[in-house]
Amino acid sequence: MQDLLAKINAQIANFTTEATALTEKGIKAAGPRARKATLELEKLLKEFRKVSIEEAKK
Repeated sequence: MQDLLAKINAQIANFTTEATALTEKGIKAAGPRARKATLELEKLLKEFRKVSIEEAKK
């Protein structure tokens, strides 16, 4: 679970960096990278939900 949380936090940081580069600095290439980070976050958050439900059952 700790490893999963670390991956989620890393992706959030990645998304924040890219979204800031896009919105504040106007770096258009950061847009696709930010969107890719959201897809990765979606996968990780679904995995977190699955693991947390299993942990709650114990």
